[in-house]
Amino acid sequence: MEDPAAPGAGSSSPNSNGGGKGKQAAPKGREAFRSQRRESEGSVDCPTLEFEYGDADGHAAELSELYSYTENLEFTTNRRCFEEDFKTQVQAKEWLELEEDAQKAYVMGLLDRLEVVSREQRLKVARAVLYLAQGTFGECDSEVDVLHWSRYNCFLLYQMGTFSAFLELLHMEIDNSQACSSALRKPAISIADSTELRVLLSVMYLLVENIRLERETDSCQWRTARETFRTELSFSMHNEEPFALLLFSMVTKFCSGLAPHFPIKKVLLLLWKVVMFTLGGFEHLQVLKVQKRAELGLPPLTEDSIQVVKSMRAASPPSYTLDLGESQLAPPPSKLRGRRGSRRQLLTKQDSLDIYNERDLFKTEEPATEEEEESAGDGERTLDGELDLLEQDPLVPPPPSQASLSADRVAFPKGLPWAPKVRQKDIEHFLEMSRNKFIGFTLGQDTDTLVGLPRPIHESVKTLKQHKYVSIADVQIKNEEDLEKCPMSLGEEVVPETPCEILYQGMLCSLPQYMIALLKILLAAAPTSKAKTDSINILADVLPEEMPITVLQSMKLGIDVNRHKEIIVKSISALLLLLLKHFRLNHIYQFEYVSQHLVFANCIPLILKFFNQNILSYITAKNSISVLDYPCCTIQDLPELTTESLEAGDNNQFCWRNLFSCINLLRLLNKLTKWKHSRTMMLVVFKSAPILKRALKVKQAMLQLYVLKLLKIQTKYLGRQWRKSNMKTMSAIYQKVRHRMNDDWAYGNDIDARPWDFQAEECTLRANIEAFNSRRYDKPQDSEFSPVDNCLQSVLGQRLDLPEDFHYSYELWLEREVFSQPICWEELLQNH
Repeated sequence: MEDPAAPGAGSSSPNSNGGGKGKQAAPKGREAFRSQRRESEGSVDCPTLEFEYGDADGHAAELSELYSYTENLEFTTNRRCFEEDFKTQVQAKEWLELEEDAQKAYVMGLLDRLEVVSREQRLKVARAVLYLAQGTFGECDSEVDVLHWSRYNCFLLYQMGTFSAFLELLHMEIDNSQACSSALRKPAISIADSTELRVLLSVMYLLVENIRLERETDSCQWRTARETFRTELSFSMHNEEPFALLLFSMVTKFCSGLAPHFPIKKVLLLLWKVVMFTLGGFEHLQVLKVQKRAELGLPPLTEDSIQVVKSMRAASPPSYTLDLGESQLAPPPSKLRGRRGSRRQLLTKQDSLDIYNERDLFKTEEPATEEEEESAGDGERTLDGELDLLEQDPLVPPPPSQASLSADRVAFPKGLPWAPKVRQKDIEHFLEMSRNKFIGFTLGQDTDTLVGLPRPIHESVKTLKQHKYVSIADVQIKNEEDLEKCPMSLGEEVVPETPCEILYQGMLCSLPQYMIALLKILLAAAPTSKAKTDSINILADVLPEEMPITVLQSMKLGIDVNRHKEIIVKSISALLLLLLKHFRLNHIYQFEYVSQHLVFANCIPLILKFFNQNILSYITAKNSISVLDYPCCTIQDLPELTTESLEAGDNNQFCWRNLFSCINLLRLLNKLTKWKHSRTMMLVVFKSAPILKRALKVKQAMLQLYVLKLLKIQTKYLGRQWRKSNMKTMSAIYQKVRHRMNDDWAYGNDIDARPWDFQAEECTLRANIEAFNSRRYDKPQDSEFSPVDNCLQSVLGQRLDLPEDFHYSYELWLEREVFSQPICWEELLQNH
């Protein structure tokens, strides 16, 4: 590791000109800081982003992200394979001219020709099927036509049994040891090593994505096919595991190094869409939550969180002025006492929201001390050198001027967006404190007896009970405690066989390996990670066989690689969030089991490492070439590669997938840390506050909300000086985050009374999870609670399957074992 104090370590910094030239370097340092502040000032000038959060991007965008730009030449290959086969089967007609029956007959012939021994012939037929799934673009005139016929053909292909046929081929390719050993021997793996797998996965992805999409104009036949397909993917058919588990096994096999040629981006995209299709998206989750509360007898939800977030407005990010940078280099305040004009100027210009650690250190060169973070599964519990830069002394601002105070008063919102919530524990804790104070003893969990308490306490308890919220998790935990205490009287729990339950049962044995594998890939795809020799290669399905030789080709490949990584981050973040939300609704301990393994695999520092960059630059990145995106590239002739064609991207003010990924990761971090004191302290220890605050530069309400939630839960541990220096952030938390009555988040008065044994909290949770998994999923036959049949008639009346040869020797057996054996009744009586 490079020593930060070494002569070469800081050679690029403004003040590293040697010990004797420190005074001459100061003006350069001031100029560098000024230019850095100008850059930061420009980057903060971000308009409000018109972003609508949803399950996925638009249909065309989701289909285009399946293909890398390196694959564009294969569109022509697919078309040629189809036309060669089609001409041998159908004369003087095109695909779109055929009647539906003729189209079905041709597809049946294609599937028959898939069952050949030759790999080359199978690949040609599979490419012909892929061309159909891609919309037979050779016969279309516009992008809308391509998308229409792609969807039509996918329904037709599914109804003829294409998915099942391709599933068998996928099993064959996964078990193809020759392809694995060939890839392991190669020094550099390219896109050519995964040709068969990419074709198979592309067809399956197109089937899932097109059939998953619901439209009002869909026929009854298509709606029936959609439900059948969902059932087929959700449940294990023909004694096979659910399809999602096969894809999970591909991910772990890829991360273990046994199959480095797997096209991991396509696997992850397909896995995400299969989970979304079978379990349901975010809106379906809200419907399931309402149903579940009704089943448990809980009051209905008073608000729809999705709609509340949509109606919120983004807050203005912290403002930056050049004088803030100069104040670092200016003389101390004691020398400015006589300069009243300068002091007044500082007061009027220093209208900053937050000043603590807002120096945008990451706009300049990277520090030489930065080392690559170990992979997510190596057990390291610290962030790397990037986080060391954040240990800066707070810059305390002077009191705001009267003008700024009046401006704040004018902009104050009329109402708060969320209704406050109170937990049962909060009411019990409040009454316990009140009884100790006024009476001198407590009544345990009794929240109804208010004898001896003053009238204001009665009003407080009434208000708390009005806003009491009982979650589904609270009921599930209570039921689990009852089942553990009274296993005999309550009997065996009836667990409905939902798609979520079946998926959890299938994932249970290998769930830690699945989580570690996903986080390893996420680490490799993060923009803050540097390439390492021992890290996994996630670029196998984007690198061409022949590396680029011109500058333009290198630029195109660079854009392709960055886009490839962004899509991987998008799919993993959305997949993990969906799994956590569905498991939490299905049973709280399923959610806790997945969460704990994510925490053990360093998910929290990994997400913080991801956000330890210029998030505004990441969200506004333009790593796409619109003319090369599907379906545009299939209609138009590919243009000649020029700098203009590479830079001619869309005119959007942000990249949808990157903003989507950031929000997903923030939601993931919230779910891992909510109500977990030990994990909240991990955020504090890893100095996450400055990292999260920089994300507030992005003017998008949903992203800011989840950043503010993460800041709120750790505010009391950051110290009085931090709160004093960040009052605008505190105000934003008050205005946008839900209030929990009796939550002392803004003051931190109860820190001294809080226990600091973090390991005990996780161990207790782990014991509860293991008890739940053991009770529900481990069913040993010799359990002491297994029922025993004591009825003589039913025991003797049971039919036993005897071997065939027993009938031939039955009489001999009776003679030898029964009739010839004397019975000593006296001995029987004495023994018993």
